[in-house]
Amino acid sequence: MADITIDVCGEVCPVPVMKTDEALSKMKRGQTLEVIVDYPPSKENVQRLATFRGNKIIEVKEEGEVVRILIEKA
Repeated sequence: MADITIDVCGEVCPVPVMKTDEALSKMKRGQTLEVIVDYPPSKENVQRLATFRGNKIIEVKEEGEVVRILIEKA
């Protein structure tokens, strides 16, 4: 279970990446963020941003067109 969940379904890049970055910047170390996307490039871009910032991707779960990305704040 994530500490914070953001649903950016229906949004195209760069919006999902920007919202992910904003949420992560407000979080404390060790907290988890779930990002829900449905735009295929967002799946890769959100993960790339998270790891670039030093965070850990815990899980990527694909449910049809919807992808849930669980990130742990570093």
